[in-house]
Amino acid sequence: MDQALSFALLAVGLALASSLVSCFAARFPCLLRLVALPVFALAGLAALVAGVVALWDGGTATMTLPLGLPWLPWQLHLDALAGFFLAIIGIVGAAAGIFAPAYVRGIERSSESLPMLGGFTGLFLSGMLLVVLAGDAFLFMVAWELMSLSSYFLVAFHHEHAANRRAAFLYLLMAHIGGLSILLGYGVLASFGGGFAFTAMRAAELTPGWASVAFALAFVGFGMKAGLVPLHAWLPEAHPVAPSHISALMSGVMLKVAVYGFIRFVFDLTGEIQWQWGVAVLAIGSLSALMGVLYALMQHDLKRLLAYSSVENLGIIFIGLGLSLLYLGTGHRLLGALALVAALYHSLNHALFKGLLFLGAGAILHSAHERDLEHMGGLLRRMPWTGLLFLIGCLSIAALPPFNGFVSEWLTFQASLQAWQLDSGVLRALIPIVAATLALTGALAALCFVKVYGIAFLGQARTRHVRRARPVPSSMRAGQAVLAVGCVLLGVLPTAVVALLSVIPEQILGHGLPQATAHGWLWLTPVAPETGSYSAPLVVALLAAMAVAAAWLWRRGVVRRVRRGDPWDCGFAMPSSRMQYTATAFAQPVRRVFGLLFRIDESVETDNKGVLRHRLAVHDRAWTLLYLPIARLVDAGVRRIVRLQSGNVRIYLGWTLATLLVLLWIIS
Repeated sequence: MDQALSFALLAVGLALASSLVSCFAARFPCLLRLVALPVFALAGLAALVAGVVALWDGGTATMTLPLGLPWLPWQLHLDALAGFFLAIIGIVGAAAGIFAPAYVRGIERSSESLPMLGGFTGLFLSGMLLVVLAGDAFLFMVAWELMSLSSYFLVAFHHEHAANRRAAFLYLLMAHIGGLSILLGYGVLASFGGGFAFTAMRAAELTPGWASVAFALAFVGFGMKAGLVPLHAWLPEAHPVAPSHISALMSGVMLKVAVYGFIRFVFDLTGEIQWQWGVAVLAIGSLSALMGVLYALMQHDLKRLLAYSSVENLGIIFIGLGLSLLYLGTGHRLLGALALVAALYHSLNHALFKGLLFLGAGAILHSAHERDLEHMGGLLRRMPWTGLLFLIGCLSIAALPPFNGFVSEWLTFQASLQAWQLDSGVLRALIPIVAATLALTGALAALCFVKVYGIAFLGQARTRHVRRARPVPSSMRAGQAVLAVGCVLLGVLPTAVVALLSVIPEQILGHGLPQATAHGWLWLTPVAPETGSYSAPLVVALLAAMAVAAAWLWRRGVVRRVRRGDPWDCGFAMPSSRMQYTATAFAQPVRRVFGLLFRIDESVETDNKGVLRHRLAVHDRAWTLLYLPIARLVDAGVRRIVRLQSGNVRIYLGWTLATLLVLLWIIS
């Protein structure tokens, strides 16, 4: 484990070095491409090595740094859980570092600040690494704030647009509200443990009431950073406006850091788990999964769609965590370990395929200068490699075998199907409802990404920009390929991954998954062979055999070649791009069915030339139900407070005297 900790510290050092080198990019712009970003990629690779070594070793390493406060030095702690999330940060960070140099080449000649982009990117990565490595609450919160503040400046990178500044401010505001909630949660644990070190918090004995208070504070804080409904409003605003490789890091990695914080706080530090916590997490996770995919379906901005899809996938992760809390709280440790492994597996999977899709969106933006699906079409002919890699991401996020998204969702279903072992009839009835919601979410996610790929890559180009699109540089394709290969490998070899992940529940829960890999690498049996099993290699072999048979039949002439020609058009005009399905039209049936969940503004207008224009805007009801009332309340309160500012010194002195008298009365 000492070797793993050395690699982790090397990753932090390289990330800080990347940030430092970027400070000179204003005078020498090529430094960002040629030095800073390659060093950033090396930092991701070092973090990946550290995480894999920590998982493989399964031990624990600690270190005290001569930093922080004189009486409160920073403590580092690396175990299997921290190693797993280090690996997630590393793989996506390395892919983003490979992708970014060609992407930022176009920024060198613009008025954007290169030192700001490179400097805060390095600080962002180092902040996430230090959050995972923190062994006390003080270092955790310092690193958390470093991660939040640096990502705020990256969200505000294109600050010339007012909408981007608004998104950055909203992100910063909610990040600090969440950070305050986390700080209060750690305060509860520290008051019982007598210190800020995680070792002291583990030894504390909390009463059930205070444990629930700490859980609630942590759930609000980490849930806000993870983008759970209804605390998700910042996510679809902030992620789309950041540079695409930063969007991949924020959606693929930063949200997982919030998952790490929740697991560390609740599963490792809080002590005895209560099943009621699991019910709360299940409810919010299910709501987030369903609402996230529904809102994603309504979007035609590609990056905004992917951001809402992250809300859905974080909901799936928290469904797994909720099942784990419920099972652990009722004494079913094996099922709790299974649900935890399912959540961890989906965390890794989401980091890979969502990072891949955001990098793919960045490649489209770089080549076609478009984010609007309504203006795309035919990109597969112009960007074949990006189209292939983006297809892998779509199949993975749609949870189709043999790709990685299927494995983690299948494990989540396997955990939910064990509800019959619970004693409570209410809980036995609740979990199937959650499983049905998860199944509906999976179907809607498949529909969503059929829409994305079909509208963007198939058919005819709808605009001149898209018709002129060209393949992106090889480094951008390589960054996508790294994540695409990971999606395939994690789908084809799930048994090896689950065997590696089972170290985590063994370490923090005292119970692993002994039956999951008992039948070798070919069969994954999470509970027992007679309960459920899955063989991804056999699925791959079956698909390969079907492909070989189809090729053989085609060569033998059994399958005749299709003669291509223009379809009969009944005497009308030749087909054009205006006759294709649009993204809005594709989602129209779902919008009609679930219309009550949205606030829809739809109208048909006639312009000055007599042309009909259809206008549609789908709004998030969370704004009107939660955020706008709070904003109005704060505004009303501020207006009343402003009345105190009269400009008269004697009135100010009177208020000061009254405040002192009240404080003296309270103290005495």
